[in-house]
Amino acid sequence: MPDPSRPTERTIKGLPASGGVARGKLFVLGRSDPVTPPEYAITEDEVPAEQERFQRAIIATRGQLSAIQEKLRRMLGAKDAELFEAQLLFLDDPTVLSHVNRLIAERRCNAETAFAEVARGYLEAFKAMEDSFMRERGVDVRDVTDRVLHTLLGQDHAASLADIRERCILVAHDLTPSQTALLDRNLVLGFATDQGGLTSHTAILARALNLPAVTGLIDASRRVRHGANAILDGFEGTLIVEPTDATLYRFGAIEFRQQQRRDQLRQLTDQPAITLDGHALTLSANIESPDETADVKSQGAEGVGLFRTEYLFLRGNSLPTEEEQFQAYDRIARELHPQPVIIRTLDLGGDKVTRLWPAHSEENPFMGWRAIRICLEERDVFRAQLRAILRASAAGNVKLMYPMISGVDELILANEVLDQCRNELTVEGRPFDFDMEVGAMIEIPSAAMTAEAIAEHVDFFSIGTNDLIQYSLAVDRTNPKVARLYDPTHPGVLRLMSRTIEAGRAAGLWVGVCGEMAGDPLFTPLLVGLGAQELSAAPSRVPAVKFLIRRLKLSEAQELAAFALQCKDSHEILRRTRTLAETAAPFLFEKDQPTA
Repeated sequence: MPDPSRPTERTIKGLPASGGVARGKLFVLGRSDPVTPPEYAITEDEVPAEQERFQRAIIATRGQLSAIQEKLRRMLGAKDAELFEAQLLFLDDPTVLSHVNRLIAERRCNAETAFAEVARGYLEAFKAMEDSFMRERGVDVRDVTDRVLHTLLGQDHAASLADIRERCILVAHDLTPSQTALLDRNLVLGFATDQGGLTSHTAILARALNLPAVTGLIDASRRVRHGANAILDGFEGTLIVEPTDATLYRFGAIEFRQQQRRDQLRQLTDQPAITLDGHALTLSANIESPDETADVKSQGAEGVGLFRTEYLFLRGNSLPTEEEQFQAYDRIARELHPQPVIIRTLDLGGDKVTRLWPAHSEENPFMGWRAIRICLEERDVFRAQLRAILRASAAGNVKLMYPMISGVDELILANEVLDQCRNELTVEGRPFDFDMEVGAMIEIPSAAMTAEAIAEHVDFFSIGTNDLIQYSLAVDRTNPKVARLYDPTHPGVLRLMSRTIEAGRAAGLWVGVCGEMAGDPLFTPLLVGLGAQELSAAPSRVPAVKFLIRRLKLSEAQELAAFALQCKDSHEILRRTRTLAETAAPFLFEKDQPTA
């Protein structure tokens, strides 16, 4: 007989922003009112000081966001950390800054009033946009606006989140991207918000953080009780308040399967990446900070297949010295010894270049001055990095890799600078590994098409699938208008990859893959079949890829690759790839759903 005193189960339907199930008590975050800054007049003599106060707030806010971005970069990698680029760009926008300073001077008003007015114009423009994706970008402007105003007013931007002291499901009217990035994953089991869509940066961050999340609940933050028992279903997009015993049982089964999966993957930490028919691969990790070496070990990776050095150049307002770089590279090499560490030279592009070279601007940075092109022009910067890498190579397990090589000429020039650095260090009596392996990233179609010639000047190739796909298909995967055209199984892309691997094999080089395809188990059979000898992925993705490799036969993968290379239909290639991956490791691809 039902207990009349027990609260009735309620299901509130929203949008499934991030898969997963969480069960616990609700922590309802009070709806924060927009910051209403005080408005007051200033004298003409006070204008410079007020403009200076505004500038200090911008610098402080930039520092706060850079710290959040750096935290995400260490935890999740560059792709997810780039979600904060839009906010940083807004802070650096000369139009915004000059408009605020002009208002302060012309109206003789305080900085808060001037900045709020300028930001309001941008917010209204985003709100009026028909494209839902662009409307959601307005959240980034609101986030950074509130942060600047809080800084000007001397207030803590995220004080309300500090009240979370016990494990809970967070319910809020909305969460900004910066709030989401700062959530304590040891306490917040998942979150539900009234606002937000599937493409919002908050939703993207939730998926990157592996936090179950439901958005678009409209008014849940007003309808639920703080401390109520609840289940958050990020697969179906529902928040179930005061669940019955039957509901708890159904979702308990899902949580059990999720834990089983985690436990099963954890058992592979010390196991090699070897197929059922005895073919061994190297499974490495992509990292961006020396602090990630513990993740490399705990996730069972065999060293580092890609160390992105950009964080050293973006964490401050000046270029890192040779010694600062050496300390970082040396630490990684020694902490992971004897496992290999592949250090990629500076790979900056786009808006990031202007932070270090403010005078530089270009119409199309995607096709412009970036990566090895910068290094070959800014020789002092390049030499300092090469010297630091060479010095770190004394540990005996360091390899060097050049990004964005388009042809032999660039490679010859880069190697000449490297030889000059070797000679300098020899004269100075500094130790280094003279036989350190040097490789090239193959991520531009011209490099793949001339891989045979490039192979004469390097010791290994690493295929960067992200840019190879983008450049081959003329698709910016971050552009919502064309992102659907980003196609990893496009026949043209696969043939470029196959040509690269065959050229490497013919020259006696080993060939790895370090793009996102390498970290997606769906594509593991295809990459193995094409002949990749190393796969390098974010540390958290290594266990799943290893699990699939250990349940795959090389012969099956090679048969798949042979089919893919003669097939004209990318959809059929993807279907065959998915079938083989799901057959080899079905539990990796299960969609945990409650059953009736």
